[in-house]
Amino acid sequence: MEILQLDVGGKLAHFRKYYANNTAMSFSIPPRTTVMGMLAAILGRERDSYYEELASERIRISVRVMSPIKKTFHRLNFLSIKSKSDFDGSGGRIQTPFEVVSGYDIGKDMVIYRLYISYSENGKATFDELKEKVLQKKQHFALTLGTANFTASLLGVRLFEANKIQETAADELVKIHSAVPSDAVERLDFDRDSAEDSLQMVEEELLPADFVKNYDRELKRMNRVLFSTSITGMNVELNRMYYRLINVDEIQNILFLE
Repeated sequence: MEILQLDVGGKLAHFRKYYANNTAMSFSIPPRTTVMGMLAAILGRERDSYYEELASERIRISVRVMSPIKKTFHRLNFLSIKSKSDFDGSGGRIQTPFEVVSGYDIGKDMVIYRLYISYSENGKATFDELKEKVLQKKQHFALTLGTANFTASLLGVRLFEANKIQETAADELVKIHSAVPSDAVERLDFDRDSAEDSLQMVEEELLPADFVKNYDRELKRMNRVLFSTSITGMNVELNRMYYRLINVDEIQNILFLE
């Protein structure tokens, strides 16, 4: 087994809540389907062509927040277009609220996510191709954090080989650094007064996970996910095994979103 760790960051992010009445609302972390798109960009796959290749049955994915984040509403100034002549602004403007994920200081801080990528048996060829691309810095398309104008960069890459990965039984409270499936959590221990980050929040979201292979972005599966909005992670009691990633500067505990 191998796990690929990718740090992706940018100034701003927006992961649209497609099911909300207000289409301007955003998830706090990239859904699995968004991460699939990022991996497809690195691999050079064409739009909507990768749904089966990167599905949960083949590629395993999880996400960790690596910089404290917040969500704020801003107003976008759109042109009101009713005829061809309105493109010069003569038709007036429409202000639309738009939720943006940013760091605490929107002028200085970055939004950084850590992606954990592994594979099932029938996804190894794709994983090996991805590994080669990122280790040799040969990504095909540019990365974004949701919308096309929120560009992102690949900030760091690390490969954990089998001797640095421990599958561990969860028999007590453990600090988990990644997002986790909600049904894997028996108990959450969170006390804001004693939290390492006083502004930390723990959120639960219903996130898109897989698409039907029909090139129409029809959802096949959703994940209900629990995650921390800061780098410190969460203290949880789990009902399944988790993975310990061992490195000289940090030991990370993660679960995949499956």
